[in-house]
Amino acid sequence: MSDLEVLLPGEAEVLVRGLRSFQLREMGSEGWNKQHENLEKLNMQAILDATISQGEPIQELLVTHGKIPTLVEELIAVEMWKQKVFPVLCKLEDFKPQNTFPIYMVVHHEASVINLLETVFFHKEACESADDKVLDLVDYCHRKLILLVARTGHGDLLEEERSQDSTPMQELQNQAEMMEFEISLKALSVLRYITDCVDRLSLSTLTRMLSTHNLPCLLVELLEHSPWSRWEGGKLQQFESGCWQTVAPSEQQKLSKLDGQVWIALYNLLLSPEAQARYCLTSFAKGQLLKLQAFLTDTLLDQLPNLADLKGFLAHLALVETQPPKKDLVLEQIPEIWERMERENRGKWQAIAKHQLQHVFSPSQQDLRLQAQRWAETYKLDVLEAIAPERPHCAYCNAEASKRCSRCQSVWYCCRECQVKHWEKHGKTCVLAVPSDRAK
Repeated sequence: MSDLEVLLPGEAEVLVRGLRSFQLREMGSEGWNKQHENLEKLNMQAILDATISQGEPIQELLVTHGKIPTLVEELIAVEMWKQKVFPVLCKLEDFKPQNTFPIYMVVHHEASVINLLETVFFHKEACESADDKVLDLVDYCHRKLILLVARTGHGDLLEEERSQDSTPMQELQNQAEMMEFEISLKALSVLRYITDCVDRLSLSTLTRMLSTHNLPCLLVELLEHSPWSRWEGGKLQQFESGCWQTVAPSEQQKLSKLDGQVWIALYNLLLSPEAQARYCLTSFAKGQLLKLQAFLTDTLLDQLPNLADLKGFLAHLALVETQPPKKDLVLEQIPEIWERMERENRGKWQAIAKHQLQHVFSPSQQDLRLQAQRWAETYKLDVLEAIAPERPHCAYCNAEASKRCSRCQSVWYCCRECQVKHWEKHGKTCVLAVPSDRAK
């Protein structure tokens, strides 16, 4: 590891060995919070290791100790909590949180786990160590890609305006909506890394990807809609590094990272011998795939030369007869995590919400301060700056910022004037991260 470290090698192994799955009702509890902090540390260390290219011990530890399946289960558990428990929690009559920070941590947990998986799945060993849980991960990624395809591309245009007068709970819901978009983009990257292992995937996983979900056609839809690109004020913007960035006219023909992920996934799913043997090219699939020909320009081929093989495949596909849907009797594994969790908690969503409202999401000011102190220790500022993709932006005017809120150290401003104007809103959610001696 480098001089700039979050964890020592021995510490990292202890944290990895301690990873475990939690029940839905345990989310936000003291033990769950401790593991969430540990995951954040592992996350930051994994990013640091990948950035400096000195090997990736976090990935090796997760594989060695068989913890990739645990991460997949945690990922799906928090996804289910957000869909089944969070909406019920928000509708409870006595749900009037003084501080939304504890809830935000649970909502943010999904982003933490998928980010760690994206970092380690770059290595094929991580995908292989997922065992049969890769089926559950494929289903998870499919659900997120469906959300991306359904995205209109206009839901976030008024984000700055709508958040100025929002309540802390409304702001949390807005943040959760934006976070869902970023999580879906991470899921796209994870799926692409899974397709890199197409020659090592089980028959059940290939069938799930190609027949059950028809991922090639879904990826074509993504290329057509390109939810990570938009036109704003006559300028092309692309979503990269956690925010919308304006693309200079001279760079508009350059392939974006997310478009590249889709093209590589399509290449893997359509041209690998293992996938070709399983994919049924029906008339619908043929029609969808041939839409790709319009995108395969000389400019694109110059940037991804391997796509010339895909262009040749599509030219051949245009001339061949389509196949009728296969009706083979196939015995296959099916994903079990989502179905098992739903079965275990069916009819209990309101009870879980009430339990968490009483025991988890109504902390005292002292509890909040202690939690904030732990997070201040988890997020070392020098490490955050080292792994940050770009300079932070002002929470009020979105200009490049150099000053933090002195209390929570997490919100940035470009000047004192913006901080004062933003305080009426930020003061409601500031986590009061002051040392205990000062708090007294």
